[in-house]
Amino acid sequence: MAIPGLVRGHARATRAWALERLDRRRTLADLATHARVSVRTLTRRFRDETGLTPLQWLLQQRIGRARELLESTSRSVDEVARFSGLGTADSLRAHLLRQVGLTPTAYRATFTRLRSG
Repeated sequence: MAIPGLVRGHARATRAWALERLDRRRTLADLATHARVSVRTLTRRFRDETGLTPLQWLLQQRIGRARELLESTSRSVDEVARFSGLGTADSLRAHLLRQVGLTPTAYRATFTRLRSG
């Protein structure tokens, strides 16, 4: 018997929904409500499908969006943080340093040199 709401592979729809709203604050409860399942079921299904918890996945997507914006736009670091859902420049800086070992400014400069060189 199928589980109502989120069946195997259907966390995909909730992931797509979250991706369209990365700049907005999202909680586990928000994601579970969208998927029409409990937080526990959502967490289990996300882990089965992505290898990550929902919040780990969301953070990874936000960092990826920030990297794209740093590479392809001239938006300020504050704007990049806001549009990627990381909130503040300090938060973006901390996450980017942890993930790639560069500040947002250094990351952008690296890609600017690669494009022009």
